[in-house]
Amino acid sequence: MTHLSNKYPRLTKSHKGVYPFKLSTTSYIYPDDYIPNIKMLGPFIDEIELLLFESADIESLFPASVIGELCRLATNFNLSYNVHLPTDISISDQGFSQRYPAADTYVRIIEHLLPLNPSTFSLHIPYKEDNFENMTVKKWRDRVRLNLERLLRVEIDGDLLSIETMDYPIELLEDVIEDFNLSICMDVGHLIRYGYDIAELFNRFFSKISIIHLHGVENNHDHLSLDRLPKGAIDPILRILKRFGGTVSVEVFSYNDLSASLQFLERCWKNFKSTEA
Repeated sequence: MTHLSNKYPRLTKSHKGVYPFKLSTTSYIYPDDYIPNIKMLGPFIDEIELLLFESADIESLFPASVIGELCRLATNFNLSYNVHLPTDISISDQGFSQRYPAADTYVRIIEHLLPLNPSTFSLHIPYKEDNFENMTVKKWRDRVRLNLERLLRVEIDGDLLSIETMDYPIELLEDVIEDFNLSICMDVGHLIRYGYDIAELFNRFFSKISIIHLHGVENNHDHLSLDRLPKGAIDPILRILKRFGGTVSVEVFSYNDLSASLQFLERCWKNFKSTEA
């Protein structure tokens, strides 16, 4: 740890157990591998979002030695994990040769990482169709449903898989989420960027939301520090967080953005609590 602290700037204050939710951030805050990031972040954060950028060679990326070390660090730091599944494959792809193996790949990844006891596996389901006509949506949803059936052959409860909100209305998958007993990853940054009402969505899907991704949005760019959130979004976000007991992942990718985000969240939370009192 001393060597890493000399190499990278370190957070100066613990945020463990401060909020009614588990506070998380990504495994790519420092330009290094998973274990160095977790050693640096583990003493300060409740949970780490393990980012999987590519679907290939999951076994070489997480050999048994790395899995064992991640489990040890989780125990030592009183830390948990959630997993962001890779986005270079898709179970909704129009091409059969692309989407068919995707489900099998996700099964392999989930099975491999289950020893880490993640709180959730977050999944992107892209919508790449050129319209939202009923028949187009139905065909897309049928592809998703078929491949979810194959994906959920893995021995997990459906609610361990959280479908992330993206650039289309999550209502398109509402029946699928109910039928498979899936959960929802509410990406607040995506919702703000694409013009959705975050309070309305939270209220509608409250019982299904297991994790919230939180990041700043400005000039149509997201995954910025939280102090870049639109001012009008801050109060609704705080009202949501007050009612939420799951995981909130500050989804940024640098020390500077994380440090600024944690300071901003702490300041806003204190102000919000004082006005609510």
